[in-house]
Amino acid sequence: MKGTTEIIFDKLVYSCAFEKYRGYEEFIPEHFLGFQLSGETHAFSAGGNTVIKENSIVLVKRNQLIRTIKYPNKDGKYQFLSITLDNETLRQYAMENRIVLENKTESKHKLFFETDDFLYAYFLSLSPYINKTKETTPKLANLKIREALELILQSNPGLKNILFDFAEPYKIDLEEFMNQNYMFNVSVEAFARLTGRSVSGFKRDFAKVFHTTPKKWLKERRLDEAMYLIKQKKEKPADFYLDLGFENLSHFYYAFKQKFGITTTEI
Repeated sequence: MKGTTEIIFDKLVYSCAFEKYRGYEEFIPEHFLGFQLSGETHAFSAGGNTVIKENSIVLVKRNQLIRTIKYPNKDGKYQFLSITLDNETLRQYAMENRIVLENKTESKHKLFFETDDFLYAYFLSLSPYINKTKETTPKLANLKIREALELILQSNPGLKNILFDFAEPYKIDLEEFMNQNYMFNVSVEAFARLTGRSVSGFKRDFAKVFHTTPKKWLKERRLDEAMYLIKQKKEKPADFYLDLGFENLSHFYYAFKQKFGITTTEI
């Protein structure tokens, strides 16, 4: 078994693995707070690469693309626990507590916390739900999310400017964004949302910029990068095809031959 992901309750997700495991590309639509119980998570995004070490707590911001590789510890176990800070709960909390945002400051795409006694104890308090020794209810799940918010703001009050910023992504430069994120194998809907557009608006603007469809452009862009990696970097397709957004190796070989008229071994 490579790895499993289990939804314990509505907003609590537990991941476990016993060997190196590559996760799928993920569109992160909402903030979440995560705790690395054991092993390491290597996360890759357009904003940079991050290693989440054992016993680290991390706040991951919404509206971004992330690819992960999960590494078990020396005892052969990987465990990661995350709780989603959903917009509905955040809005309700902001209204009840009269949250007022200050001037926004730029922040990294991931934010780490010191593993203090309060945050550590919080995640330990979730273990009965993982072990199925305690049942939860929607009301209790909501309380656990609110408890997480209290601890985050206690640890770093300035994070209210991130957590309670409900503005949708503004319309950004499409060409720059796509050239930074073409390797993520996600839906057109995700690309549209991340660039601040509706799906129809995204396709319309895409055609104006690239003079083709997103599907065709993504395929061509990934294959051009594959040619560069093989020819200039001397890399093998088996080592990078997933990193370029191809779902399987046979599909990559077929698409490569179709575009360039030669196989990768003929280069």
